[in-house]
Amino acid sequence: MSQPRQQRMAGMMTPDRIVDLDARQLSQCIRTRRISCAEVMSAYLAQISRINPTVNAIVSIRPFEDLLANAAVRDRELDRGLWRGVLHGFPFAVKDLADVAGLPTTKGSPIFVGSIAERDSPFVAKLRAAGVVFIGKTNTPEFGLGSQTFNSVFGTTVNAYDQSRCAGGSSGGAAVALATRMVPLADGSDFMGSLRNPAAFNNVIGFRPSIGRVPEPGFMSNPSVVGPMGRTVHDAALLLSVIGGPNRHAPSSIAQDASEFARPLKPPDRRTRVGWIGDLDGYLPMEPGVLRLCGDALTKLEAAGCVVEVARPQMPPELVWESFVAWRHLFVFEDLRHLYRDPRARALLKPEAVWEITAGAQLTASDIVRAHEQRCRWFESVATLLDSYDVLAAPSAQVFPFDAGLRWPAEVDGRPMDTYHRWMEVVAPWSLANLPVLNVPAGFDARGLPMGLQLIGRPYTDLDLLRLGAAYEQASGWTERVRPPLLDSTDASFT
Repeated sequence: MSQPRQQRMAGMMTPDRIVDLDARQLSQCIRTRRISCAEVMSAYLAQISRINPTVNAIVSIRPFEDLLANAAVRDRELDRGLWRGVLHGFPFAVKDLADVAGLPTTKGSPIFVGSIAERDSPFVAKLRAAGVVFIGKTNTPEFGLGSQTFNSVFGTTVNAYDQSRCAGGSSGGAAVALATRMVPLADGSDFMGSLRNPAAFNNVIGFRPSIGRVPEPGFMSNPSVVGPMGRTVHDAALLLSVIGGPNRHAPSSIAQDASEFARPLKPPDRRTRVGWIGDLDGYLPMEPGVLRLCGDALTKLEAAGCVVEVARPQMPPELVWESFVAWRHLFVFEDLRHLYRDPRARALLKPEAVWEITAGAQLTASDIVRAHEQRCRWFESVATLLDSYDVLAAPSAQVFPFDAGLRWPAEVDGRPMDTYHRWMEVVAPWSLANLPVLNVPAGFDARGLPMGLQLIGRPYTDLDLLRLGAAYEQASGWTERVRPPLLDSTDASFT
């Protein structure tokens, strides 16, 4: 009697090689039985054992013996001819803002220590049906507030490329786990750049999809979305093909099959017109070197067949920020007011959360109407600009990864920041307009610190944006060219 195919193929690929496979390669290897799900799990658990104590990216990790047993179940399914899809047998850690039935959901808050989810969040249910094995959660700042991944429950997640620096956030644990090959794919969520900033800080891909692409319950005026992260644009698209798609329980979901995102991303079929936003003529303070690296990235876009020109929206940016801050206050207040009303819980909230809640409580109906009117005006301004350009481009952050011991930068290039999130203003306008935005790596400064570039598309042009990102990636190749030093001792070139 012959051995099962996965046993006959065992040992033909080393653990280091397995974790270096991109997600599409890994999927193909599992489906063709070149490697078993158990081998994949063993390789990733070895990587987690080696790397995670240094970076603190994955939290609430399940017992290894349970994970190996779950992987063996996936192998037995393949033995019976049951293949659940492109993520069959993938190890997966979900951002600790979303629920995975049976796992803790702390949201980075001591209020929820010991809280175990009873059911999956909608996109998590899709992942479970697709055959992933949930290994734990990825670290996030408390309630996802701020682009610095630290909390009093699990501590600080540090940068994949320099462990004295921060990981960004709020999907900081996801970005670092991905960059250090502790997971093949990762989910994130994005209200104020939480899929873009940590991706930029860790040299990976983060995609904020169009509102409704990844379905969530309720009617969505909240700018927050769930989206995919990957080490390549194709990988991020592959994950989107699983977590996206219509849902009759989500009234704002896009009625379009997401399977098209699993197909190869063909280059754009015509020259793409790119409008460069930059620092809005000095309105946005930038750490020296950010604009230079993004300018270099624009030349890679030109090499990929784009025409790049300076572009400027007509609406004053200070009014855009005013509207965004009001919406932020409103939705944080809506989410957390029940905690603030409980004196015991209120005492455990971090100051940034208290500030958002109390500001939200003071909003009047007139304030909300004004914010809504400004938001509509802003969307019309951007839509008009996108009549002339296919895509807009801007830096993904205004600073390079900063000291991991800081809560947030108090100033940028000598200009003081008046809120905990003002230093991230460059990402806010595109969330306010509900546009799809793709972060692609822009390169490294002389210190070896990463930066990213936002590619901002027209509404619902997610596939076109990913196709452009893949073409840029082929021209630049930063993710493969410069690996985190933790992965090996080979000196990397940052030029």
